[in-house]
Amino acid sequence: MKLLRAATLTTLNPDAAAACYGEWFGYTLAEAGTVPALLAESWGTPGAAGQRYCVCAPASGAPVFLRFVQGDSPDAYRPLRSFGWAAIEICVQDVVAVAARLRDSPFTVIGPPARLDGLPSICAMQVRGPDQEIVFLTQIDADPPGMALPRAGSPVDMLFILVLACSDMAASRRWFAEVMGLEPGPDVALEYGVLSDAFGLAADHKHRIATLSHVADVFLEMDQYPAGAAARPCWPGALPPGVAIATLLAPDMGALRDAPWITRPCHMGGVLYGGLAAGTLRAPDGSLVEVVGVL
Repeated sequence: MKLLRAATLTTLNPDAAAACYGEWFGYTLAEAGTVPALLAESWGTPGAAGQRYCVCAPASGAPVFLRFVQGDSPDAYRPLRSFGWAAIEICVQDVVAVAARLRDSPFTVIGPPARLDGLPSICAMQVRGPDQEIVFLTQIDADPPGMALPRAGSPVDMLFILVLACSDMAASRRWFAEVMGLEPGPDVALEYGVLSDAFGLAADHKHRIATLSHVADVFLEMDQYPAGAAARPCWPGALPPGVAIATLLAPDMGALRDAPWITRPCHMGGVLYGGLAAGTLRAPDGSLVEVVGVL
């Protein structure tokens, strides 16, 4: 079972964001509306109630979504400088071709295409979107040892990894293992250009990262953030700026019966939920994890 269902991004104008991802990434609008109060309460963000949202799907038709919700960012917010969901990672067929296409787009390249340190079968680039969201665009030529990663079925395909910025990566790994039942991967140190740039570190500085998986499906990455990182600034009652929520499918919702839900899971309408129930948990650093499954 593939557990990653969606990423929710905070944006000033969800319709403009949906159009932008449609023009440059080939995404299509799957649903639009306003956030129901019940859903906003389940996130612990009552200020999101009534805000405009758009849900978009990749050209391949894969049922993994990007949801854009209306909101604004505090002036103090800087991407890649605070704890919480830091980036979305999308698989592509040809990352060099995508880089060329994005040259005159609203997406700013912050990391040009390059083979990953220690993972030569993966070539990736990083961009900053119009709402300061960070997007990794990744070409996968072969599975790295111990990982099962998707191959893009369209030039720009689905979200396949969410990146979590951690104040204490070990504590975050324990939480996802104990509460969510995910399998932590090894802790590795590697060069990570956009993160070093964000903190003014040397290009060869090594950053500690780890992955989380379910039955070899790797879909979460955790990054140990360096000194100087801080809690994400956020308006009271509002969604966090940038990447706000990770939505995961639960193989067994019953196993989470006693989890510390913000509100008890209940059925939610809409394409993203597919008639299933949803509830939200707060992971370490306050990161929102929405869980979807059968009650």
